[in-house]
Amino acid sequence: MDTHKLEKYVERLRSGDNSAFDRLYEATNRAVYFKILYIVRDKMYAEDILQDTYVRALSRLEQYAAGTNFAAWLCSIGRSLALNHIKKNSREVFTDFSEPSHRYGVQETELPYVFDVAAKILPEDEYEILMLCQVAGYKRREVADMLSLPIGTVTWKNNEALKKLKNKLEKEGGA
Repeated sequence: MDTHKLEKYVERLRSGDNSAFDRLYEATNRAVYFKILYIVRDKMYAEDILQDTYVRALSRLEQYAAGTNFAAWLCSIGRSLALNHIKKNSREVFTDFSEPSHRYGVQETELPYVFDVAAKILPEDEYEILMLCQVAGYKRREVADMLSLPIGTVTWKNNEALKKLKNKLEKEGGA
């Protein structure tokens, strides 16, 4: 969905039309989710933070500056909440060391192997573009609009990310 349509839905939501939220969520949730997932590296926490992101955005909708990039605004809220989550959990002291659930990446929430490798070897911007284009199914021009980047940059970063991931997986497969 293009930025102009998102702006219309934001205005409808501001004027009390709660059905506009569904359209905004459908158009933006994957971008926000992958931004959060890159940071927390745990699907369960990423889903929780995704919900918190939309709750916070709705409660502070008046702070959104009309005409700017709504998807980027949501991603910045999600990023902030994810970083807060990491900071908070880094201070926790776990006492039940017989259970492996005190660490990120337990079996129920483990990232698929390729996603994990991508998150480890790619810079955040390349990872985000790769996930949006290849996993979430957005077109490169949609990703360019979402991230306020030229389409050429998105195409180049997507291709670079794919090359790096392919090389890493080939090295591991041959080793």
